[in-house]
Amino acid sequence: MNQTNARILTINGGSSSIKFALFKADAKLRRILTGSIERIGEPEAFLWVKGLKETDNFTRPVKATDHPKAVEALMDWIDCLGPDALTAVGHRVVNGGPKYSEPQRITAEMVEELHRLSPFDPQHLPEEILLTEAFHRRFPDLPQVACFDTAFHYDLPRVARLLPIPRRFEAQGVRRYGFHGLSYAFLMGELTRLAGTEAAQGRVILAHLGNGASLAAVHHGKPVDTSMSFTPTAGVPMSTRSGDLDPGLLCYLLRTQKMNVKQISEMVCDVLAGFL
Repeated sequence: MNQTNARILTINGGSSSIKFALFKADAKLRRILTGSIERIGEPEAFLWVKGLKETDNFTRPVKATDHPKAVEALMDWIDCLGPDALTAVGHRVVNGGPKYSEPQRITAEMVEELHRLSPFDPQHLPEEILLTEAFHRRFPDLPQVACFDTAFHYDLPRVARLLPIPRRFEAQGVRRYGFHGLSYAFLMGELTRLAGTEAAQGRVILAHLGNGASLAAVHHGKPVDTSMSFTPTAGVPMSTRSGDLDPGLLCYLLRTQKMNVKQISEMVCDVLAGFL
């Protein structure tokens, strides 16, 4: 494809939806459509797309009883865009672990490493890996890039990065990572644009507020602390996540309520499901 007509698809694969946007990369990066597959795992799953023209807009039901079927529905829609419709794909990946600190071209080695990291975030990483593998199967020559939500916090000071548990776990990658990094990087860019470099280099508190919520402290443009920890569950209470809990409470529930790991996980990661 002629680079003057380059089109880049960005993907954000979540636990119940796959959001995407298509950008035209000519003299200026321009978003030409957005869309999503919603309600994955439910009978009422649907695909919607909104473009620059009214004729580009539609909503239609899709078979997305699980993530593999949702991904296939997305692949089928991309096929309808025509041959060579895409120049590259960028993926939001929730956790880059201790290895990845900046956007990287996705390789077989990276996918293998992400599989190893899956226990760090079993709610999101497997689905994100599934997306990259599906794109490679359907479009093997299409470049894919991973952008990690933990990268913004990669250089947290050691005092903020370490967890107060035996050091042997640090060697296994167990540490405070921090999340919502892509959002924070955007916020810092906007702060610089609107308030100037001097303000952005000062002491700044950033807030990412939505279904997932967190705070980050920044100085000299670098994060020095964050409310999230080893997983995105930590920190302030969120829409369906508990935020910080007394570890003794979890031990109490395991002991007295005979709850298992799955039940505890559902309670703290998806509070609505946990109370059903």
